[in-house]
Amino acid sequence: MNKRYIYIALIALSFGVLTSCSEDDLEPTLQQSKVIDNAVGTINDLQVILNGAYNRMSLSAYYGRDKIILGEVFADNAYSNANSNRFVAEARMDLLPTSGISESFWSQMYAVIASANIVINATDIEIDPLNAEADQAEIDQIKGEAYAIRALAHFDLLTFYGQQNVNGGGESSLGVPYVTTFRKEEDLFPPRNTVGEVKNMAYDDLEMAQSLMNAGSTNPEFMNLYAAYAIEARIANYFEDWERSLEASQFVIESGNYSIIESQDFVSSYAEKGSDNTIFEIAARENDNEGINGLANIYQATTYGDVVALPNLAAIYESGDVRGVGGIITQYESGTLRNTGKYPSIAPYDDDIPVIRYEEVVLLYAEALLETASGEALVWLNSIPTNRGASTYSVANKENILLERRKELAFEGFRFHDLARTGMDIPVPDGVLQTHGGPEYGSYNFALPIPLAEDSANANLDQNFGYGN
Repeated sequence: MNKRYIYIALIALSFGVLTSCSEDDLEPTLQQSKVIDNAVGTINDLQVILNGAYNRMSLSAYYGRDKIILGEVFADNAYSNANSNRFVAEARMDLLPTSGISESFWSQMYAVIASANIVINATDIEIDPLNAEADQAEIDQIKGEAYAIRALAHFDLLTFYGQQNVNGGGESSLGVPYVTTFRKEEDLFPPRNTVGEVKNMAYDDLEMAQSLMNAGSTNPEFMNLYAAYAIEARIANYFEDWERSLEASQFVIESGNYSIIESQDFVSSYAEKGSDNTIFEIAARENDNEGINGLANIYQATTYGDVVALPNLAAIYESGDVRGVGGIITQYESGTLRNTGKYPSIAPYDDDIPVIRYEEVVLLYAEALLETASGEALVWLNSIPTNRGASTYSVANKENILLERRKELAFEGFRFHDLARTGMDIPVPDGVLQTHGGPEYGSYNFALPIPLAEDSANANLDQNFGYGN
């Protein structure tokens, strides 16, 4: 091919699905001539393709590292020390359309979406007449998971590539293409949907997911009903759809399935699988993980170890707060501060990666209560520090909720998005260690550039402001 068909649906041509899927079919084969019509015919086929989506979410170009690290180094939580020359340009917020991470990040999320689309659009799945009800329920659950994954991946793309926080942005600005088909010729080169369209299509997908999924399925290593509601609350919170955020987060809370981890168990919970506070996490196993290219190796004092905590972050924790120094954060003799408590295992790198924790939902709920004047925001806000060895707040306001989110969710990739969604400049508490200079809200680098290969191959795909358009 003369043109690089990296784009969205064509990334996924990867699959080359055969008449009956197997584990070997999960990795790309680039056999683009193969068709998938009538190829996904059994429940096992659906599950195998869905497992491919989960696997792609786990890779370092997505939740396995890059999404989380960008959310920290783009803000005031962490910086790159260039120990192995990783995340140097990212920490400067100085990326180009030709930057590797701009392309790999985009491509990986659309590969996840492609997997989900195969599952969602599969028809005529075999059902055992003697077990029809149970088989249909299983199909519904699998498809519901795929809808939730598709919504989350598009939202993640939007928060990094959308123009909602650039030049006044808003929901009428350029978002990302919301892709709902797999390898349809007429859909290979879609334009960018607006930010508002992406938001509403994600809501639609989540509503479909919620209608399909089984309330009794709570395994956190798979998408589940409560994860779908938590994602809805996260998106609604980002876009200030407060009533929607309130209802969605309340659904999770009132389920009674989850609880806030107590202070004595907080640090150790990151080395456990399926803790009481975990709603959805990316699974890792001793023989299936990102190894040296994962989160532990980039945060800790290893041969990589490029991403280091800023002193300003450590300073917000009181003595005795299990999230600060001596708990999640380790201070070395040199004075260097590192995250050693979240994603702690250096070898065999088998810690699951929390994507949605109950504590985030509690803070979403507290913020929605505050914004809707529904009362009890302070009670829910204080339920977190009460379980962390920290002082409680005397008042629930935006500043305190954002502070508690920074404390609780540090090193998990939320900080940049909290600054962006609330219209704040990027703080520069340390002008030596931080190299991005503190872009003002609305600056072009509040969004990543559209990868050059994508922009070149698809004439309908406009480049982001400030990157040569």
